[in-house]
Amino acid sequence: MSNHDIIDVKGWIDARPITGYQWLTLALCFIIIMFDGYDAAAMGFIAPALIEDWGISHAEMGPILGAAMFGVAIGALIAGPWSDKFGRKRVLLLSIAVFACFSLMSAFARTPLEMGALRFLTGLGLGAVMPNCVTLVSEYMPERRRSLMITVMYSGFNIGSGLGGFIAAGMLPHYGWQAVLGFGGLLPLLMLPLLLWLLPESAMYMVVRKVSRDKIAAVLKRLGGEFAVGTAFVLNAPVIPKKAQVLQLFSRGYAGGTLVLWLTYFMGLFVIYLLNGWLPTIMRSGGVTLERAAIVAGLFQLGGTVGGLLVGGLMDRFKAKYVIALFYLLGSFCLVSQGIWGFGPTVLALLVFMAGICINGAQTGLQAFSPAFYPTEMRATGVCWMHGIGRSGAIISSSLGGVLLGVFPGQTAIFIVLSLPAVLAALSITRHHPAQVTRQVKGIDLNDLPSLSRTLNNR
Repeated sequence: MSNHDIIDVKGWIDARPITGYQWLTLALCFIIIMFDGYDAAAMGFIAPALIEDWGISHAEMGPILGAAMFGVAIGALIAGPWSDKFGRKRVLLLSIAVFACFSLMSAFARTPLEMGALRFLTGLGLGAVMPNCVTLVSEYMPERRRSLMITVMYSGFNIGSGLGGFIAAGMLPHYGWQAVLGFGGLLPLLMLPLLLWLLPESAMYMVVRKVSRDKIAAVLKRLGGEFAVGTAFVLNAPVIPKKAQVLQLFSRGYAGGTLVLWLTYFMGLFVIYLLNGWLPTIMRSGGVTLERAAIVAGLFQLGGTVGGLLVGGLMDRFKAKYVIALFYLLGSFCLVSQGIWGFGPTVLALLVFMAGICINGAQTGLQAFSPAFYPTEMRATGVCWMHGIGRSGAIISSSLGGVLLGVFPGQTAIFIVLSLPAVLAALSITRHHPAQVTRQVKGIDLNDLPSLSRTLNNR
């Protein structure tokens, strides 16, 4: 082995400063997530216009909002195993093409049924975008800054959603709801060639899949590495049982943590998507103009940008799960305050912004928390299934939002109801514990390099 260098890819990335190419990867995923956020929130911003245009009730609007979330859940469940099998980049680019095309087609929907079907198909693509971007960025960032970098990337979702409110406010009076959807589909389609050219595949994934050394070295050279011809690339990773990828999530050491992540993500999304989908309608029923309602709803997502960066920075310094729990609790307090005292539009806007900082910030922190729990072979599956199962919270809140507004009329009661799942999310994440598993060296044939184990142990 004296003629060979041995590089543990994760350790190599963790030990080095963040390079320009890693920043580029982060920026590309940030932009992708912006498109995701815009499209995910667009229906909430145009819901009042659709209700008025098609003459449908709030309850009839619910299934249209829920259709996309149902597609997102299925898309995430499918994409995880595919990404661990075929690669993060391939599945990510395919998912962008799917959601962009069907979002563009949604602008031409003529009936609620057509819109629901097209939004479901849009959701299939959206479901794979977020978890694959999270996985890719987590595998390119050093551990000491990983939480902050993932939350920086995820803030693109909040910015895209928040800007969507202002874009919708500008487009709706002049061009109608069709332009809002068309805008969200056309831009990501135009960006696909650039992503195909610049976006890298995960080097850790390539090691696990035993891609040729030359291809791994070529990717890592973009990060400033220089490697000898005989360099071997490895990962010191947990032993994963040989079973179906989804079942690996429930193997020894991972089952409890997986369930906690699912429950926490479910509760967080229940709150977020009910506010995303129905806050403009709630305010509209209170006499607020359509434009002002869209702007206030946008503040919820823009607050999440600040919260995500704050939570990510704190997670790199303190116990991550307790930082996430604290912000869920603070967000719950903001909602309870509005529910109890029923403040006017100005204070409501401030509380919505603060709730966005706390609840969206905690949810963003969960994005950074989850990939660190899973090893490379099952990371995309673990993150995607957290998204897919957790999205049922978004489906329920989006679909039943109109019913909840009927059961709890007025603005005050609904905010009190929304505070409860935020508290449950805080309690749930505190029960999460790291996986206790054995580890082994992966990515190389030990028969070809018989002294590898001894060499690694001596380092």
